[in-house]
Amino acid sequence: MAIIFFEIRIRRASLKTLIGAAVGSIMGIVGAYLIGSLISRQESLAVAPEMKTFLTLALTFFMAYVGLMVGAAKGDYLDLTALGGIFSDKTMRRDYKILDTSVIIDGRIADVAETGFLGGTIVIPQFILRELQQVADSPDSSKRQRGRRGLDMLNRLQNNNALDIQIVETDFPAVREVDLKLIELGKQLDAVIVTNDFNLNKVSQLRGVNVLNINELANALKPVVLPGEAMKVFILKEGKEYNQGVAYLDDGTMVVVDNARKLIGRNAEIAVTSVLQTTA
Repeated sequence: MAIIFFEIRIRRASLKTLIGAAVGSIMGIVGAYLIGSLISRQESLAVAPEMKTFLTLALTFFMAYVGLMVGAAKGDYLDLTALGGIFSDKTMRRDYKILDTSVIIDGRIADVAETGFLGGTIVIPQFILRELQQVADSPDSSKRQRGRRGLDMLNRLQNNNALDIQIVETDFPAVREVDLKLIELGKQLDAVIVTNDFNLNKVSQLRGVNVLNINELANALKPVVLPGEAMKVFILKEGKEYNQGVAYLDDGTMVVVDNARKLIGRNAEIAVTSVLQTTA
């Protein structure tokens, strides 16, 4: 059991932590050797040779353990980039983008990825695939349709040879919520989470994980409409206020038109009087 536990700890440890632990152990052994040499040379000590040997070995193990723990704790402070090779930033840091269920079902991520704006490696965790499969198998027809749409989007992404798609088996059995699993994976890979989920967006930022929100990207790319600009819209339905009509632009922007109730179901020439920007 101790060997298995030790192996798990090594797998989870970073390269800097392992190097720090190794250096700390070596320094501890060297220190123990020097102290042991001083002890063995003290002829005045009324200690049997066997006891000196035992004390030297005990001191060596103790100093090696202390060096191991201190080195592992301080290993993350090491700057190994000057050594180059496997220690350089270019080889250690990879650009990972982790997709969550909401952004896969949304579908726009496939268009964004195909344009080349979503660089790096696109990571799809196995627990996200399981959640997506559960949605696709839902007895609710609406959820089932959304789940199948998400699976279609994944197939579209995987069939694009220009994209680097990676399915990871990493899971966190002690964590139940999928959102928290995503955050833990983001920390482990030093990755960016791509999502449409407002709550996941906020929690990830609080936990120190960077997030790309497709809705925020869409809002940023909406064409700028200025007061006084004229346009032609289709009045789709009645508004909340008296005699209002509601229309939508091609990008989904809602347009509220005064005195347009009688124009419902028809095209109308309108002039913009004010613009209200929201994050919805």
